[in-house]
Amino acid sequence: MRKLAWFAAAFSGAVFLAVYLLPEAILVPAGACCGLAALAGLFLRGKARLRTLLICFGLAAGLCWTGVYCALVRVPALRLNGTETTVTALVTDWPQENSYSTSVMSEVYGDDGSPVKTLLYLNGEEAMGLRPGDRLTVTASFRMADTMAGESTSYYYAKGVLLIGSGGKDWTAERPEQVPVGCWPALFSGALKDSVDRAFPDSTAPLVTALLTGDKTELPEAAYSALRRSGLAHVIAVSGLHVSFLAGLITTLLGRRRRLSAVVGICLLFFFSAVAGNTPSVQRAALMQALLLIAPLVDRENDPPTSLSTVLMILLAVNPYAAASVSLQLSFAAVAGIFLFTGPLCEKWESRLPRKPQNFWLKLGCRVARVIIATVATTLGAIVFTTPLMAFYFGSVTLISPLTNLLSLWAVSDAFLGGLVTALVGLVLPAVATVMAWVVSLPVWYLQWLTAALAGLPFASVAVHSIYLILWMALTYGLIFLWVLWRGPRGRGVVPLCLSTSTLCGALILQAAALTGGRLTVSVLDVGQGLSVALYSQGQTALVDCGGYDAGNTAADYFQSLGLSHIDLVILTHYHDDHASGIPQLLERMDVGLLILPDVEPDSALRAEVEAAAQAHGVETLLVTDGATAELGETSLKIYPPLGSGGSNEEGLSVLGSAGEFDVLITGDMNTTVEGRLVKYGDLPDTELLVAGHHGSKYASSDELLQAIQPEWAVISVGYNTYGHPAAETLARLSQHGCQIYRTDWSGTVTITAE
Repeated sequence: MRKLAWFAAAFSGAVFLAVYLLPEAILVPAGACCGLAALAGLFLRGKARLRTLLICFGLAAGLCWTGVYCALVRVPALRLNGTETTVTALVTDWPQENSYSTSVMSEVYGDDGSPVKTLLYLNGEEAMGLRPGDRLTVTASFRMADTMAGESTSYYYAKGVLLIGSGGKDWTAERPEQVPVGCWPALFSGALKDSVDRAFPDSTAPLVTALLTGDKTELPEAAYSALRRSGLAHVIAVSGLHVSFLAGLITTLLGRRRRLSAVVGICLLFFFSAVAGNTPSVQRAALMQALLLIAPLVDRENDPPTSLSTVLMILLAVNPYAAASVSLQLSFAAVAGIFLFTGPLCEKWESRLPRKPQNFWLKLGCRVARVIIATVATTLGAIVFTTPLMAFYFGSVTLISPLTNLLSLWAVSDAFLGGLVTALVGLVLPAVATVMAWVVSLPVWYLQWLTAALAGLPFASVAVHSIYLILWMALTYGLIFLWVLWRGPRGRGVVPLCLSTSTLCGALILQAAALTGGRLTVSVLDVGQGLSVALYSQGQTALVDCGGYDAGNTAADYFQSLGLSHIDLVILTHYHDDHASGIPQLLERMDVGLLILPDVEPDSALRAEVEAAAQAHGVETLLVTDGATAELGETSLKIYPPLGSGGSNEEGLSVLGSAGEFDVLITGDMNTTVEGRLVKYGDLPDTELLVAGHHGSKYASSDELLQAIQPEWAVISVGYNTYGHPAAETLARLSQHGCQIYRTDWSGTVTITAE
């Protein structure tokens, strides 16, 4: 069995190298070189000879196959790339409504009849009425799915999507009498979701749907944020946990009939994988569970390294670009950690329990202890290798995950299995399912309460942008490496565990001190094309604007990583999404003392949403027409009233913060004309820090303003956009006035502290 592991691991390693490092043009030649290098193994003897051959041939196969896949499989997509043409397409999944159109996953057929997995964007309300199996005739503009937000990415390729098509309104649909077999799982998934929606209360249906199918579209943003921060986001990314629950149910129902259990189990597991969208994590789990069921039938022991490497090889052979899938990497990293660490931890901890407990209470205590040990050991094993990946991809680490998993595993199991049975019953007996759903909702409500409570704790999840936390992670993984190498037969882990925990506490203290040590700390948060500026002064906090990508969560994460759960003051400059859309999410997670708003645009839908959210959370609101002042620790905040008219940008507030000799000016989206009025009437001092107006637009940060305030630093909050922000003219003006320029799209969150 281990022979296959050597080959499979080498194949997978070669695919990762090809996807991440090696140019496409050299893949086949490099593979050929590896094949020739295998000849050197013929001169070796014993196990080294066989391993060398397996590794070299595995590398050769992985490189050559990736090269062939790139050259041949993408050919039908490349023929359509850059064209606007009429094609036929098969709808393969349910449509998703977006801000301006409807996205439909489909297989597009070109002139040669080859299917290409394509994400089509269609206009018209009728698009939401499409269903898997429908056939489209659509005129669309096609491009390769290798860019996102203007940057090169393998995100779509990892999902098997090679083309993006924009179809507009010129499309027609036909519903066949017989739906293709390949679309049955998607139809069943839709029926399952409808059954959940009918049976379960509105408060629990979205989470049950996410648990069963991985579909998070109906899950409230606050609920998903709580799951992510508390370390339970994996329960709605259908994976090994769900497959193990399902496999256990099948085995329980079929009893000891191993052959029947294996056949039925494998069929149901792969159907369930298709229902859940065939994501890499659920495919991995289904394949590994299938190998586990097959092994005893062919008189083979299940070997974890062989199973893991073989399944990875299979998935990458189907689609080499899946190597770039974050869910695949997290899934395999979690299983690798469980294989390596969970067993030894369980064995060590269980050795301290009585082997033959003598009475009922002692037996019960041992059983409970074993459940706790297994849960904690599995969680620790899973996070060993996933933590650095989470830090790299998402910039945060969940510290409370072990506790959350310990307290929630039983509820996840009951909610998943109970939800599945209830949804299946609901397909034929809706009334009975409604009664069952109220019982199943109990563990779901518990999960919602638990995740919300734990996610709100200070330091539940911390951003790892700080050098102190990066050093802590490096130390921790160094200790793990040394422990694995030299743990000895007794394997005492108390010393490295205590050392890691103590250094974590020190890192958190140092990080908080770095951001709160001066008179005033200004952090321009990285929210993409938006603005959110956090202020901290002597224990008091403020936030100016909260808009952009996931701005509410980003701002809440920032303050909670400092151990804070309260913001004294939130100021909105104006009612645009890129400055105010994150307020509802922020209020879900943080207590806010006072919300200051400009008293303009009474008919604005966003203003109404912000005021409704403030009222719902009991936040006091102050509407500003003539300006205002506020004290924030050692900082004085001067809030200028709207100085222009004619639009939201011109009618916005601006904020001047002064702490001793340090001043910061935030002008929102104020244009050149209104900046002139601010200079004329605002009595502006020389300002050390300017948060550049309108994300670096050429119509802001005028010469008149820069001449008046003479800023030393300018921070531009900007992300991917089609407006040309920041404008070359603005960058030139700032440079000419001696500003040191920082950009959030280049530097991430920018923090400046006044001593």
